[in-house]
Amino acid sequence: MKTTLLKPEDYTRSPWKNGGGIFTDIAGAHRADSPVKDWNSLLWRFASTPIVAPGPFSYMPGIDRLQMVVKGRGLVLKSSTQELDEREPFTTVRFTGELEIVTALEEGPVEVVNLMARRGAAEIELVALGEPGERSLAAGTHLVYAVSGDCSLRLNGEDLVIPAGCTLKVELTEGTRLTFGSRLAVLGSIQLVG
Repeated sequence: MKTTLLKPEDYTRSPWKNGGGIFTDIAGAHRADSPVKDWNSLLWRFASTPIVAPGPFSYMPGIDRLQMVVKGRGLVLKSSTQELDEREPFTTVRFTGELEIVTALEEGPVEVVNLMARRGAAEIELVALGEPGERSLAAGTHLVYAVSGDCSLRLNGEDLVIPAGCTLKVELTEGTRLTFGSRLAVLGSIQLVG
């Protein structure tokens, strides 16, 4: 097991694929054989971003996406075939990067967390840890993002505190159990395929 505390000053900023806003990149991975780290070499990305005005989402063929609102409320993602309801914070929605989406902001700007992965390269999960409890973590990469205040947890018998706004990156070669405290956090899990 390897743990790394990622702090806000470690995060990077990059434009949305369609140029409509800016991501805060918390963690990610690209193909090792790619000379350039861009959307074409992306394996997975964990990021936050504000959505301050209605508008289209980026077209991302081959990318699977998970998203949840972590600040604000009232976000709805609309396509010609479906509506993805994120009106309540900490509700996870899943959609493909090919889906043509326009946002509706019913109660003003929001901030969302996104977990994206290249289809076929990784399996992803995004959940809110809102109540004290225990959760199994499989082999892979896990990101615990302390959304509102310091977050306490216990991992492999060690008590840890993640300061507000920071992210604990946990890389596991075998499964373990995570015990978490009462502060709200978001858990992103990535398992590379093959």
